[in-house]
Amino acid sequence: MEALSGLLLVLFVAMISSTIVSVALPQIITALKGTQSQYTWVVTASLLTATASTPIWGRLADLYNKKTLLQVAVVLFLVGSVACGFAQNTAQLIGFRAVQGLGMGALQVLVQVIIAAIIPPKERGRYNGYLGGVMAVATVGGPLLGGLIADTDWLGWRWCFFISVPFCVVAWALLFKTLKIETVRREGVVIDYAGATLIAAGVSLLLIWITFVDNSFAWISWQTGVMVGGVVVILSAALWVESRAKEPVVPLHVIRQRTPALAILASLAVGMAMFGGAVFLGQYYQVGRGFSPTEAGLMTIPLMVGVLLSSTISGQVISRTGRVRPWIIAGAGILTVGFLGLSLIDHNTSIWLIIPSMVLVGTGVGMAMQNLVLAMQNTVALHDLGAASGAITFFRSLGGTIGVSILGAILANQVAAGVREGHPLPVAFADATGHIFLVSAGIAALGVIATLFFRPAPLRETVEKEDAPVPAGVGG
Repeated sequence: MEALSGLLLVLFVAMISSTIVSVALPQIITALKGTQSQYTWVVTASLLTATASTPIWGRLADLYNKKTLLQVAVVLFLVGSVACGFAQNTAQLIGFRAVQGLGMGALQVLVQVIIAAIIPPKERGRYNGYLGGVMAVATVGGPLLGGLIADTDWLGWRWCFFISVPFCVVAWALLFKTLKIETVRREGVVIDYAGATLIAAGVSLLLIWITFVDNSFAWISWQTGVMVGGVVVILSAALWVESRAKEPVVPLHVIRQRTPALAILASLAVGMAMFGGAVFLGQYYQVGRGFSPTEAGLMTIPLMVGVLLSSTISGQVISRTGRVRPWIIAGAGILTVGFLGLSLIDHNTSIWLIIPSMVLVGTGVGMAMQNLVLAMQNTVALHDLGAASGAITFFRSLGGTIGVSILGAILANQVAAGVREGHPLPVAFADATGHIFLVSAGIAALGVIATLFFRPAPLRETVEKEDAPVPAGVGG
């Protein structure tokens, strides 16, 4: 429990970094004279670098000391957070958020890898409940804290980034003192930087196209042809490199298996729906309904109550029964229903009608997200644990990154159309938000389909998979 407290604090630091900014972003973009596209990219930049670097961190965790890697990640995240706090314009903020995202991605995957390395899968359901609780507290406390900071004149929005400093310092010290984990070294290690670079380049080009299509140029245009064609070529090259790499960042031999493949597909859909939908709730309450940042933070509490209760309860029950599939299916279905409810909102919708849908969205996320990771970790051998955890976190973050970009582009176009029709900006913005939640519901429904074909094995009671062959060079 001492080591776990340090790991949970690290996860809290990573989670609060995005949620504390979400409510303050409208004020930040206004202060730095940014645009709606830049609003989206402040979120996307950190998600993109977290996504691209996650498989590398996961692979490094299979090769080097996990504790050292985690401490390095805390320092990297700290540097990025401080730099964000000193940003003088939106371009700088986006760049520094990318640095922060490198540390954020590392913290999220390494915590999961370390917990998976020291706790058997059947017991891990209970600990995943703790993870869900920390996620809920961070996500509830983040918007509230961010709103209070943004509304406090003598602090200001820059302290939304500086506030991470004491958490990082305490987390680093706690890990140094309490975390004890065995180092497994392998000879002839080769990190697949080429594959990671190609994946990052392909995803970045895709997001750039999503941001500007139907705005700066048409869907059918030479710019679309060049960008989409470039995405296909680059990602095809990445697939070719990954299939031949000695230590691929995305382990194809793992994701070809039925359970990991379906877990990844469901995580991709859940990530797109959750990240994409939740990011714009704070903006809806402030821009579309006129609430202050603090009030907007308070409005997100029902969402996080759903996450806290469902993750804790499902984790406890899964640890007792060893059955994870029913909770994942139910979570994906509840998430879809919740987004369908949010798709009905406009500038006149009563807050009391929005709250039940937010609770459903939070409940679905709490039941599905961490349990998908658990099901995949239960499938692979210990020596593939880091790569498998990195892969599912990668695709979940990828889904979130793409989701934020797609929904941000849809929102910007819908708002512009509403203004052209003569609606005031708040009205146009509030009415447009319902459209993006309808898209989120459609994406979440794809996750439901994937989970229906899901057939995970009962959770095993040992850390290692008994019949798993251990590659040459792996000790212990």
